[in-house]
Amino acid sequence: MYLCHESIIGDRLWSKLRNLAPERSRPARSVLLRQGDPATQVILLSSGSTLVTLTGSNGEQTLLAVRGAGGLFGELAVLDAQPRSASVIAAEPCRVHIIPAPDFLSFVNDENLAVPLLRHAIARVREAEAARLEMATAPVPARLAAALGRLVNAASRNDSETVVRLTQTELSQLIGASRNSVGSAIRPWRERGWVGTEAGGGLVIRNMSAIQADVLA
Repeated sequence: MYLCHESIIGDRLWSKLRNLAPERSRPARSVLLRQGDPATQVILLSSGSTLVTLTGSNGEQTLLAVRGAGGLFGELAVLDAQPRSASVIAAEPCRVHIIPAPDFLSFVNDENLAVPLLRHAIARVREAEAARLEMATAPVPARLAAALGRLVNAASRNDSETVVRLTQTELSQLIGASRNSVGSAIRPWRERGWVGTEAGGGLVIRNMSAIQADVLA
C-alpha cells in the first residue's frame, strides 16, 4: 500500500492542514482534479479512494496509481505553479477538503514542509513509472489483477467484499486493454466465486488473494 501524507507529516500537522477547509462529499466517478487545469487548489482525501490517471494525446488513459484516505493531491502543481500533470477521479464516494493554493503554500512555508513533500513526490514518480511499465509489459489478467488489488487496498472499508465501482469499459481503458480481454480475464474469476457483478455496474471483489495467486501461477 502507498505511503500516505498523514504518515509523512504526522498527525498534528495533518489535522492542522485538514482544518484549513471544510469537509465535502464527492460521488463515485467524479473528477477531483483534471489534467491540464491550473493549480488553484489541493485536495485532501479524508475517506474513500481515488484513481490517478494520465490521458495521452489520442485520448487513451493510463492508470498511474490508486490512493486512499490520507492522500493529498495536486500539491506538486501548486508548489511549482504548473498545470495539473494528471487527473484524480473518485473510485467510490469520497469525503475531501479542498484547500486553496495560497493557504496551502502558507502552511508549507510556516511548517517547513517543502523538503518532506519533495521526497515523497519523488517516491510517487517512481511509483507511477513502475505502474506504467507494468501496464505496458504484463498480460491483461496480471494488469487487471494489479489494478483491482490497488483499488481493494485503498478502499475505505475493510469488509470481506469490496465493491469496485468501475465498469469493464472503464477498467479496460485504465489498464490499456480491450473490453473483451478484460471480460475474458474476469470470467474464470467469476466462475470460481472470486468476483461478482454489481447491478448498477461495477465488480464485487470477494477473494483478492486468490486472484493475485491465479495470475502468478
